[in-house]
Amino acid sequence: MSFQNKTAIVTGAGQGIGFEICRQLAAAGAHVILNDVDPTLAAQAADRLSGTGSCIAVAGDAGATECIRQMVDTATEKFGALDIVIANAGITLFGDFFEYTPGAFAKVLQVNLGGTFFLAQAAAKQMRQQPGGGALLFMSSVTGHQAHKNLAVYGMTKAALEMLAKNLVIELSQYKINVNAIAPGATLTERTLEDKDYQRIWAGLTPMGRPATVEDIAATALFLVSDKAKHITGQSIIVDGGWTCVSPSPF
Repeated sequence: MSFQNKTAIVTGAGQGIGFEICRQLAAAGAHVILNDVDPTLAAQAADRLSGTGSCIAVAGDAGATECIRQMVDTATEKFGALDIVIANAGITLFGDFFEYTPGAFAKVLQVNLGGTFFLAQAAAKQMRQQPGGGALLFMSSVTGHQAHKNLAVYGMTKAALEMLAKNLVIELSQYKINVNAIAPGATLTERTLEDKDYQRIWAGLTPMGRPATVEDIAATALFLVSDKAKHITGQSIIVDGGWTCVSPSPF
């Protein structure tokens, strides 16, 4: 798949799945706007990709409208168009249902839902002016399909993102904008590998015998935002090695 001269925004991309998506897009010829809430991490990630392709770091909270506007403006001012948006940024705040606080609830919804919704809105306003439209991709989770202990709010937001992808088919198809979601299962990232037992536990729980890699998730993402997938819209693809088919709990 070639992304030559395409311009993409990827949020939450300082490391992990987001970074790997940026790496693959840049290697395939795309101009990449790489976002992370941590300015140092964003700058370091963009620097790591400097030898791979075109990448600009835009640090900031992807749940804030000012940051969203800056990302879209950077894409259009630097490269003249915005072809791809991958709303990967999200936060997980574990908490017992009976003790969950309004502050934690509001923060998860603001980043996971508000950030995705308003980034999609800002991007679509630009894409509908372009003859070729564009592609939107939301990052859901298997927790939007199967219950996980202490993740009621997180799982709720991920299920909502998949409904948003469906709903936007009505709003965006006439402008040649397709919109889909990916629901990763257990994935090996810098964060998850902080738990020394993570890989072993999820290898045992996953029918395919291993958790996903960031390359697994990125490969699916690139297909869904490529020209090969323009007739796929409103869909959610689970990438979990079969876990949701059997759903054994790690707890």
